[in-house]
Parts: sequence; C-alpha cells; structure tokens
Amino acid sequence: MEAIAVLVALLTVLVGVVAFMGVRVIEQSQVMIIERLGKYKRMLTSGVNFILPFVDKPRPMMMQFVVESRDGTMQMITRFVTKIDLRESVFDFPRQNVITSDNVAIEINALLYFQISDPPRAMYEIQNLPDAISKLTQTTLRNVIGGMDLDQTLTSRDSINAHLKTILDEATDKWGVKVNRVEIQDIIPPADIRAAMEKQMRAERDRRAAILEAEGLKAAAILNAEGEQQSAIKIAEGTKQSAILTAEGEARARIAKAEAEKDALNLIKAALADDPEKTAQYLVSMRYIDELSAIAGQDGQGRLVFMPFEASGFISSMGALSELFKKP
Repeated sequence: MEAIAVLVALLTVLVGVVAFMGVRVIEQSQVMIIERLGKYKRMLTSGVNFILPFVDKPRPMMMQFVVESRDGTMQMITRFVTKIDLRESVFDFPRQNVITSDNVAIEINALLYFQISDPPRAMYEIQNLPDAISKLTQTTLRNVIGGMDLDQTLTSRDSINAHLKTILDEATDKWGVKVNRVEIQDIIPPADIRAAMEKQMRAERDRRAAILEAEGLKAAAILNAEGEQQSAIKIAEGTKQSAILTAEGEARARIAKAEAEKDALNLIKAALADDPEKTAQYLVSMRYIDELSAIAGQDGQGRLVFMPFEASGFISSMGALSELFKKP
C-alpha cells in the first residue's frame, strides 16, 4: 500500500509538472512561435495558452537590446528570446564612414525605428533579423549619401530620412517588418572641412554685418540730409518772413515819416502863406543845416570844418529865419 501511495504521489507530481510545462502566459504586445516536432504549428498571443509538453516548444528569435553597462554607458547586446515583442523598437547604428559624390569622407550614424508586423515571416524569412536590418540600413545609407554632395548632405536631412525610410520599408516588407522612421543623428565632416566651413560661415557673417552697417550709415546719412534740408527750408522761410516784416516796417516808417514831413510842410506853408518864396528858402536852409550837422559829426568829437564861400548865403538864410520868427 505504501508503494502504491508513493507511486500515485509521483504520478501526481509528474502530471502537475507536465501540466505546468504546458501552460504559457504571454504578456500584452508579445507573441510566441510554437513548433511541433520542428514544424511551425501556431502563434500564441497575449493571455494564457496551452501547449503539449515535449512535443510543442517555442522557437527562439535573435533580438538586439540596449542595456546600461557598469560604467554607465549604453551598449547594444544580442540574445535569443522566445517571446517576440510587437512594440516599436529602435536600432542605434554605430558611426560609419561614408563618401559623398564630391569625394568627401564623412562620419554618419542613424536611428532606425521599426516594428515586427508578421512574426512568423520575421522568424522564418530571415536568419538574423537584427543583423540583416543593420547591414541593409548601412548599405542603403552609403548609396543615398554617395549620390549627394557635402552641401546637400548637410542641408537635406529630411529628404535623406524619407528616402531611407521608403527603401528600407520596401526591402523589409518580405521579412514581416515595418520601418516607421529613419533619423540621421550625426553628420561629421573631416576636421579640415569643418575649419573651412567655419571660415566660410565667419566670412558670411562679416559680410552680412558690413552690409547691415553700410545700410545703417546710408539711412543715417539720408536722415541727416533730410534734416538739413528741412532745417534750411525753415531757416529760409524764417529769413523770408523776417525780410518781409522788415520791409513792411521800413515802408510803414517811411510812410509815417513822409506823412509827418507832409504835415510839417503844411504847417510851414500855412505859417508863411503870405510869402511863398520864404517857404522855399526855409526848406533849403533846414536841409543845409542837416547836411552841415552830418559833416561836422554828432558823436561828440570836435572836427575842423571849412565853410564854403556860399556859406554867406547860409548865414543870410539864418538871418532871414531869425527875422521871420520875430514876427508875431
């Protein structure tokens, strides 16, 4: 009886182990390829799945993973896995030398974002999927860059990315892989080319600075000229108005003086109405006195003045004036 009990226990444990081996739990976004006696049987999806132990077994696939090393750097490792990840993966390819169409050797590396869309084809259509994608990307990158010169390579990253994506997506379609994006990460020209590019960039910046400075000086000169023009116009207008006002003032003064002289002459004519000759004699005498005053000077400094012979007429005129004003 004890032997039977031990045997039953062993059978129970064996059945339990076999049943446990026949259960496969697949996580979300993962699948497993099952082969029965070396032939593809089916694909297990997420959830609990059952297989026949010792008959069905998963087929491992080689994949690449980025892990952190002990020194803190990121490294790409390759290992076999039985659960195939259907999520988008990224390959960071090492930097490689590429020659452009104008024979310039540059260093370039790229990032490839891909996704396994058909796991059975990815398993059976290609032996080493990560290595095949890596080599295909490198050769395609060389072909694309080889058809462009250095300037086009440096300024056409978007077109290069789109071209690479199209070529790689078509090439990997039979492997059950979908290439979503290709990104050029770094493009490093040789040191001498970089130095020449820096000199060219510096010269271009100096040229732009000189142009901006010249345009600024030009604008300043134009503004100064316009300012001087407006100032000259204002000064001319002021001078014009001043001359007009001065002329108007002088004209009014002369008119007022003439009217005053007119009134004075009228008064003199009225005073000497009985003898018109005396009026003329009076005017001549007054003009004679004014001229002699101008000759002698009115600045307080004495001058020696020689009276002309005709001064006797002036003296007689003075006597006539004195006689004139003696009358009532």
